[in-house]
Amino acid sequence: MNKIWVFLIFLLAPVLVFVFVAKGYADDSSIGIFDYQKEEIKRIDIESIDAEIDEVAIDLRELSIKMTDIQTTVNEFEAVFSEYTTQINRSIESSRDQKYLSDDIYEQRITRALGEPIDFYLSNSSEIKIFELKELGYRGYIAKIKLFDPDVFKLALAEGEIGKLETTSDAAIRTGAVLAINGGGFGAGRVNGELVSTMIGGAVVDGEMVKEFIPKSNEDLFFVGINKKGDLVGDVPKSQQEVEDMKPYQGVSFIPILIKDGEKVTLPGAWAKTKHPRTIIGQYANDDLIVIVVDGRQGEYSAGITLERLQDKLLELGVKDAYNLDGGGSTAMYFNGKILNKPSDGNERPVANNFIVLP
Repeated sequence: MNKIWVFLIFLLAPVLVFVFVAKGYADDSSIGIFDYQKEEIKRIDIESIDAEIDEVAIDLRELSIKMTDIQTTVNEFEAVFSEYTTQINRSIESSRDQKYLSDDIYEQRITRALGEPIDFYLSNSSEIKIFELKELGYRGYIAKIKLFDPDVFKLALAEGEIGKLETTSDAAIRTGAVLAINGGGFGAGRVNGELVSTMIGGAVVDGEMVKEFIPKSNEDLFFVGINKKGDLVGDVPKSQQEVEDMKPYQGVSFIPILIKDGEKVTLPGAWAKTKHPRTIIGQYANDDLIVIVVDGRQGEYSAGITLERLQDKLLELGVKDAYNLDGGGSTAMYFNGKILNKPSDGNERPVANNFIVLP
């Protein structure tokens, strides 16, 4: 039995060997085919990536061309903007030069009308030129003020308080002012034996309304002063609110307005034709301030001036706006340590307030 099995195995051995060899070859072949397929897939993927890279390269070249175009446009715009800026700067410089020329011409025109100054003050805060006024029948003084710092122009209450009285020169000395003129209208009377002043209309000091403006029903009571920029502000307000709307920084009240926007204002009949000492505040078109005192009640030396004649003189001087401040015995101008004019009372009259210019 055992011999038979050995014989059968001997016969089948070649067949089994062939089968095993064949199977091994088959397995090896399948492995080779799989590897080939993987190599083929890899080759296909690489070709696809190369194609995409080529497309990206093309896109980048197109983008580069567009960026070059944009840069060219930007450069052109910068060139145009630079030229535009240059022209604007030239225009600004030209306008500034024209303004300086215009201001210079206007200054020369003013100076020709005023004549040669008799005194002069200059600081970083202001320029003040003093002129003597000599006309047939009256004499006085003019101060033309150019403010570089508007804060040096103040309304000084007498002794720094409401209700007090103080001469113009005393106010100037007390405050250290270079220039001073008497200010708004007031009345005076005794209260409990003490002489007390009462200002007419309203008053503003450093932006604070220290005296409320109460209009008069029968008179065109004005309010005049300067704002924080140093510009003259003034009108005939009908209420306290209208005064506040002017945004005054310093200011007082009296009667009447003389010149408004380069035109005469109709005067009250009782004020038009009588000769008296006068104090005026006004402004030129170039924003320079002008203050004037005219002496009066002194015979041949100076009889005074009517407001009608004063209007003509102001227009002759080129003044744009002008207001009549308190006059008569109150009229006084102090400059550089002394009173320039001759007050009609023979001495200075104590007043309720003064406009001053600090150094």
